[in-house]
Parts: sequence; C-alpha cells; structure tokens
Amino acid sequence: MSKKVLVLGEIRQGELRQVSFEAIAAAKQIANGGEVVAVLIGSEAAILANTMIQYGADRVVIPEHPHLQNYTSDGYTQAIIQVVEAETPEAIILGHTSMGKEISARIAAKLKAGLISDVVDLEVNGDEMAFTRPIYSGKAFEKKVIKDGLIFATIRPNNISSLDKDASRTGEVAFIDVEIKDLRTIVRDVICKTAGGVDLTEAKIIVSGGRGVKSQEGFTVLQELADVLGGAVGASRGACDAGYSDYSLQVGQTGKVVTPDLYIACGISGAIQHVAGMSNSKVIVAINKDPEAPIFNVADYGIVGDLFEVVPLLTEEFKKITVGTGV
Repeated sequence: MSKKVLVLGEIRQGELRQVSFEAIAAAKQIANGGEVVAVLIGSEAAILANTMIQYGADRVVIPEHPHLQNYTSDGYTQAIIQVVEAETPEAIILGHTSMGKEISARIAAKLKAGLISDVVDLEVNGDEMAFTRPIYSGKAFEKKVIKDGLIFATIRPNNISSLDKDASRTGEVAFIDVEIKDLRTIVRDVICKTAGGVDLTEAKIIVSGGRGVKSQEGFTVLQELADVLGGAVGASRGACDAGYSDYSLQVGQTGKVVTPDLYIACGISGAIQHVAGMSNSKVIVAINKDPEAPIFNVADYGIVGDLFEVVPLLTEEFKKITVGTGV
C-alpha cells in the first residue's frame, strides 16, 4: 500500500546536507509509489526547496516564523509537529545527525510514537518495513520490523544512496505559518569556528589522527593529505584530550560515528571507543609505528612506519595521480 512520507531536509551553512537526499531515497522506498513531502526550515529554505524536489521529493512544506530563522530544538520540534498534524503522514524520516538525533526523540515523545534511530539499511516487503541498525557499538546489527503504526526513523549518513538529481522535476512549494511559543533558547547570532571544508559525518574520505600526531601542528600533514583527496580530517579522543584537535572533529563512541569510503588512521592505537565510530568504513588504512597496535586488527591495509614520513609520501603520490602524471 502506498504511503505519505515526511522527510526533514537539513540545511547547514546555506546548503542542503547530503543526508537530506539520502533520506528522500529512503522515503521513496517506504512510500511505495505514494507521496514524499519534504520539510525545510530556516532562512534559506525557500532558495533550496526546488533542490529537494529535483532529488525526488513531490512537495515541499516550509514552516514560517521569526523564531525559525536559526535552529533551536524547541522551535524546530514545534514546527515539525504542526506540519505532521496538518499532513498526517504514515512515515517520518530524518538524518541521524546532531540535529536529527536531538529533535527526533522530542518529536517521538510528543507524538507518542516509536523511533528507530541510526538506520543503515532498510527492506520493504509489502506493508512490512525492516530497518537494520548497529548495536553494541557496531559489533552487531539488529533488524526492527514495523508492521503497523507510524514509521519513524533516522538514517545514518553515507549508507543509503541518494537518487540522481533530475533538474526537470517540478513540484509545489507551500509556505505555512506556525505557532512557536515558550522557547527556552533564542539564537541571537551564530559564530562558526571554521568555514568551508568537508563535513566529517558526510565525507567520503577521512584522514584521522591520534596521539601519535604529537601536536596541533602535527595535524597539518593530515590536512594536506585530506585536501588532496577532497576529504575531511578527524581525530581520536586521545588527540582531542591532548589539545591537538578540536572535539568537533572527534571520531568514536563519544564523538561522531562515520562511514566513509576510505578511512586513513594515522598514529591511532585503535582503542575500542574509537573503533566503534569508524569500523563500518568501507576501506580502512592504518599507519602506525607499532606493528602490534590494535588498529591493525580492523584495518584492510596497514603501513608500519612513522606517519610523518609516510603521510607526506602518500600526499605527493596522490598529487601526481590527481593531475594525471602518475601511474
């Protein structure tokens, strides 16, 4: 049976995050020929609405209120619930991002609905939906089957492929006024620590450093490699605790969980807390002076050596390849 599915698009620094398009692809499977309605919130929503349609959404709904120009969990939760009440969807899909994790639980509580978080795969068999999610820090997976009631899930970035963009697709964009009250937080200004770069949770390639990087300056060689590969830089908790890197770049059980196509671990011992955040990467390369380092147990390829010698060599070789002069 066809369903109406609501998808929350996520805007960051004036652009739609890739997981928004992946959520649409998941919604299309669940809808089974039904309608996919995207919800966009924020000051850039009107500009980006057509992009959601080009990636598969049938309609876009934009809640409007002065308190929705910047993200607050209270404001967004109230707005989305009012859209849900107006649209009465059979399913709601969000990205498993910092924002998605925060507001999905609030929305589920308000709607008295079950929530399946951190979905990495889904199977549709008639009216039954089977969602796969990792448990025990990624050591095992479980399947959750929904047979009836509201389908509510968050999907992990980089696990469900988005549809191809179709610039010829058109659809309705509707603006609705919503009521936002009793806000506990009001954003006056947003100051970003960094500008530009590749988002860590959506990066296809991550070059990550641990205590073996030895200093904040040591991350420069990792950044150079990441730049050549078009990737992002990450860090272990040990490196963050030592002050070598900002905690916003921490990968691990208490940091960000990432699933890139390529994860290059430099000077990272391989503590279980870190492995929990990157073990589902498609290809893992470990660079470490210690041949007995636990990181080699999860790596597809290992290089035993000093990262300050190995990484610059890799950077130079990848530079040759990217300009077409290497082998």
